[in-house]
Amino acid sequence: MAALDTSRTTRIDHARSALAHSVSPRTWRRAFEVRAADATIAPALRVGLASAVVFVGGGLLGFQELAGLATLGALSSAFGRYEPYPRLAGKVALVGVALIVFVAFGGALGAAGLPMWAQVGVLSLAAGVASAYMNAFRLLGPGPVILVFAATGAAGYTASASDIAAATAATTVGVLVGWIAAMLPALILPLGPARLAAARALVAVGSLERVGADGVAPAQAAIARAREVLAASGRSRTEHVHARDLAALLDMADDAVELWVAEGDVTLVRDIALHERELRKLKRASVLGGVADDRSSGRSELPTPHGVLATGVSRLRSGEVRHTAVRVLLASAASGWIAMAVGVEHPLWASMGAIAVLQGLNFTHTVQRGIQRLLGNIGGALIAAVLLAASLGYWQMVAVVVVLQIAAELMVLVNYGLTTLAVTPMALLLIGFTSPISPDAGISRVVDTLIGVVIGVVIAAVTVSRADRHHLA
Repeated sequence: MAALDTSRTTRIDHARSALAHSVSPRTWRRAFEVRAADATIAPALRVGLASAVVFVGGGLLGFQELAGLATLGALSSAFGRYEPYPRLAGKVALVGVALIVFVAFGGALGAAGLPMWAQVGVLSLAAGVASAYMNAFRLLGPGPVILVFAATGAAGYTASASDIAAATAATTVGVLVGWIAAMLPALILPLGPARLAAARALVAVGSLERVGADGVAPAQAAIARAREVLAASGRSRTEHVHARDLAALLDMADDAVELWVAEGDVTLVRDIALHERELRKLKRASVLGGVADDRSSGRSELPTPHGVLATGVSRLRSGEVRHTAVRVLLASAASGWIAMAVGVEHPLWASMGAIAVLQGLNFTHTVQRGIQRLLGNIGGALIAAVLLAASLGYWQMVAVVVVLQIAAELMVLVNYGLTTLAVTPMALLLIGFTSPISPDAGISRVVDTLIGVVIGVVIAAVTVSRADRHHLA
């Protein structure tokens, strides 16, 4: 019995320290940190292109009301940035299928006329499923919140079976456009992701002279990641002469690390880093001087790439995936019902705030996302209020939404708060395509987000794993 009490005390103490971390000044200061990010322009333009094509097509064909839902389908192109194209094709398709299913599901909820408290509960269950699905298949990007947002948007639009069919069809068209936009670069730069991964590995190797022994593990991990990306680029690509050059270059990078560790010799480290700039050029292939004939290490055999479907299905059974899904379900439901209790206009926005926060990799990341989302929503709500008060026409709204989408994609790896600053007005304008929305909605968005962030962080703290000790550093 005493041992049990000690275990409970340890968990309580761990949760208490997590909550203390969430309100410490240092934690809030870190939320304003801006990280360095590379290769962000191409993915951002890819998503902007997909959204623009859908908007223009919808406007010209007279389906302006459905353009917002179609654009949500096109946002499938925002997932899987930097993935090798064969794998990207599958992952974007998995996201697209999920978006179509969630729009149809949300449309059915709207047509059924369920009361709001029931909608919150049902969509929270769906959010748990979305979390498990996204995490199991490693569908990195906007996360499960986009599925719930799509379902919520469809619920607000539909009132009949024909509305459900129209919303689902519009989303399907958007998904197809998003998939094509995501895959178009493969025609020009088939080994683009592998070249970028190799360039990042060379940066990590080149940093050894500056950071010392602390840089060995990151450099080795970056090299292994580059090999894995190259292997997953497709059999025809790995047999290509440039792919063989990239494999040999990664062998040299491994040799450089080993030589530096064994003898402190930086000659090869410096030499290998010189290829990084060439790999970042928009070229199908490069002449990598002194690399093609260097295969002395014998490491050029690439790892067998994992299958996305098989690996994802196996992860669905993992305790970590289930644990996160349950946390998302609880936080979403609690946030939505509390928002209803205090009388806010859009309680499902509170649920989505909690879902977004719980996408954090660990508790420290969860708190940072919460702070950044709250502050970004405040600024974004002000921008949205101005835009909504301006009573923009369809084409003006299209231009603004596309610009905001590109801005969000440019900032997503830099600072989540800056991303939210763009996402908040964009989301409100997208809602405006399917149903009327007033400038006051910005205020409601802030209140809902505050509720969702607080509930999400509290549930994350109460359920934090004792193995998660990042916040204690």
